[in-house]
Amino acid sequence: MTAAKRSANQRAMLDRLKALQDRPWLVALLLAIAVQALFLVHLDQPSVIMFDEVHYLPAAQALLDLSGPRNVEHPMLGKELIAAGMALLGDNPFGWRIASTLAGTATVLGVFAFLWLFAGNMRTALVGAVLTTLNQTVYVQARTGMLDIFLGAFLVWALVMLLWSMQGSGRAVWWRWIAGSALLGCVTAVKWAGVPYIMLAALAFLVIRARDARLAKQPILSALSGKEQRHWAGLPAVPAILAMGVVSVITYFVTFAPAFFYATDPLTSLSGLFSQQIHMWQMQTQILPHHTYQSSWWSWPLMLRPIWYFYEWDRGAQRGVLLIGNPLIMWGGLVAVAACYWAWFRDRAIRPLAMALLWTASLAIYVVIPKSIGFYYYYHPSSIFLCMALPIAFQHFDRGRNRGWEEWFAALSLLVFGYFYPILSAAPLADSQGFTHWMWIGSWR
Repeated sequence: MTAAKRSANQRAMLDRLKALQDRPWLVALLLAIAVQALFLVHLDQPSVIMFDEVHYLPAAQALLDLSGPRNVEHPMLGKELIAAGMALLGDNPFGWRIASTLAGTATVLGVFAFLWLFAGNMRTALVGAVLTTLNQTVYVQARTGMLDIFLGAFLVWALVMLLWSMQGSGRAVWWRWIAGSALLGCVTAVKWAGVPYIMLAALAFLVIRARDARLAKQPILSALSGKEQRHWAGLPAVPAILAMGVVSVITYFVTFAPAFFYATDPLTSLSGLFSQQIHMWQMQTQILPHHTYQSSWWSWPLMLRPIWYFYEWDRGAQRGVLLIGNPLIMWGGLVAVAACYWAWFRDRAIRPLAMALLWTASLAIYVVIPKSIGFYYYYHPSSIFLCMALPIAFQHFDRGRNRGWEEWFAALSLLVFGYFYPILSAAPLADSQGFTHWMWIGSWR
């Protein structure tokens, strides 16, 4: 292809993107249709319960029957959503996993919305959404009846609402802030790993306000006021943080409502509800026995220990589902995070720094969470943030020259996704040793 032809193709692509720049809702709709279709293809493979579905599907069924508490070490919202899918489509693979597919699609759309607001650029938003679809952890989790896909979806949309509130004015600032706070409560109502994000959101609010005050050469205490603020205009700091705490806590406890209607061991009072939280804490912090797939937090970015969710004979063929990230995105994303930090060090670029800190904080959470063992699927939120850091890094270092690096990276990511697709989707394999083709590292087995 000649240079002139390449230039013409790039101009044509830019013209199409410019035509869509003012129609983000249309792009989001088309994206949702495509992503949901991808998640639904052969959703009934495997046809049996796999990996930790063994914990959450019986708990969801108990919620439908209101028979009694199951899987009490985790809050209830994720299991309630799985139960809703089972109520809609029945006790079968589609019913078990349909809610997860919707959460996966919501995650992709949330990344699109966040980057649209954050970068104000259609290319950046669309590339981030595509990379999220192809990062493989979202794909596998969106086709599995587990909790982490819901945690990721609520978390991304909480960030969207808080960012939208940050850019708003008037009454809209408050209702967007409240919506973001409620979504943070939903994150925690899926898993307690959501609690640190509430504290991080409040801290980020104060840091941004303090920076605004410094740049405006105002006293630091002016950051607490809601007047004449660059961000979250009209939102006073102390009431805002109190509202976030109250709304998130109320949202969290509301999700326990079904537990008051169990046939066996129902909750009968608020004191019983609080006692259950203590019991959950004891179960979360207990010392667990060694697990084949356990791994340490530092190994997750390197992708040293993925997890076989399924590897059995099913429906006349050997099939497997491996929770493994897309190597190009996961390892390339680490380079992007480093580049984002470099952009701050060299250019004092705020947006890249914010993305790098978001990924770093999401991983650092597991350094301090008091759990005796960890698993690669805990890295799910961080893997989403890598898909945000990548296009932000591309945008910053491209500096408007439209060289198309993002598109090439996304195209290569699609090829890698296609390469791993058979062991992500439970497609038929040649034989019981068919998985070895994809085992680049011994620890992946």
